[in-house]
Amino acid sequence: MDVTSFRFELIHQSKKSRARVGKIYTPHGVIDTPNFVAVGTNGTVKALDNHLLHEIGLQLMFCNTYHLLLQPGTEIVKKAGGLHQFIQRKLPIITDSGGFQVFSLAYGSVADELKSRGLKKQGGSVLKITEEGVLFRSYRDGAKILLTPESSIQAQKDLGADIIIPFDELPPYHIGQEDLKKSLARTHRWEKRSLETHLSNPKGQAMYAVVHGGVDLDLRKESCAFLSELPFDGFAIGGSMGKTKDEMHHMLSHTLPHLPNEKPNHLLGIGDLASIDRLIPLGIDTFDSSYPTRSARHGILLSAKGNINITKAEYAEQFGPMDENCPCPTCTRFSAAYLHHLFKSHELTSMSLASAHNLYFMVTWMERYRTLILEDLI
Repeated sequence: MDVTSFRFELIHQSKKSRARVGKIYTPHGVIDTPNFVAVGTNGTVKALDNHLLHEIGLQLMFCNTYHLLLQPGTEIVKKAGGLHQFIQRKLPIITDSGGFQVFSLAYGSVADELKSRGLKKQGGSVLKITEEGVLFRSYRDGAKILLTPESSIQAQKDLGADIIIPFDELPPYHIGQEDLKKSLARTHRWEKRSLETHLSNPKGQAMYAVVHGGVDLDLRKESCAFLSELPFDGFAIGGSMGKTKDEMHHMLSHTLPHLPNEKPNHLLGIGDLASIDRLIPLGIDTFDSSYPTRSARHGILLSAKGNINITKAEYAEQFGPMDENCPCPTCTRFSAAYLHHLFKSHELTSMSLASAHNLYFMVTWMERYRTLILEDLI
């Protein structure tokens, strides 16, 4: 690992909004902000290898501690030389605490709430939530596992990501006010324990606090105030974002001004184009989402003119590229007709080519945002 220390450089603050351009320096390279972070749940973005991600120019990749803890096990990754060595990625990696996946299995995800899918029945694989941590069953073999702030951080130490996340609770949208307050207080205690464990052995890693409070603006403000007093390197915004995108925008517009301007921030689990367009003016630095690659696997290709469903019959005889103005590895080598054929034939290559295009689009789309912010147009 390079000895370069973590730091954030604010390059330009827009005169038109809170949008900003910056650079996050990490031991494995620089992340230009604002930026999109692809999700590589098991150490790989689905359908793509990590060398291709380098070619595409994906500066930051999000890997999931929960899944890597269950398979292959973080001890094995540690023996392999850490996550960068194990998956052959030279650029920065961020890992989460595992809490998001554990609580999502019980309550449903942030995306479920934004799509108004409602609340899952409490329980699922989560057996017990105590002050110590969360006892849950592995979805792989049913084994009981206790995840605590300390064990979560140890797992992330084994993985060796550049940016790590403290252990937190993810309460559902439909939670009573008193329970939400109790959850926030416990999350703050867990985050403090996580930070203490991290600082006892920093290993060149940075830790982002996670701001909670649901859609309660006062609790969000309280969370920002509490966490800002602790020596975190940056801030992630997690928890319930609301049932609609309007509610999410309202919550974020009131939350972000309470975060220190001199540190980077990250929005957890949101990264569709419509949301990014609305939220960049609020001053968010990085977004993570599986949206581009999940869309690609269903034949939906991103473009400046809107989404393209390559499975439609109109592309069967389009022998030019899907997007003539796109210099991605897919559009420069293959025709729309060929992509259409691959999807219709259910070939796995179709997912790889579409995913490569969508991630390249996201990388260049974020470059465009940075240019517009520098010109004070956003």
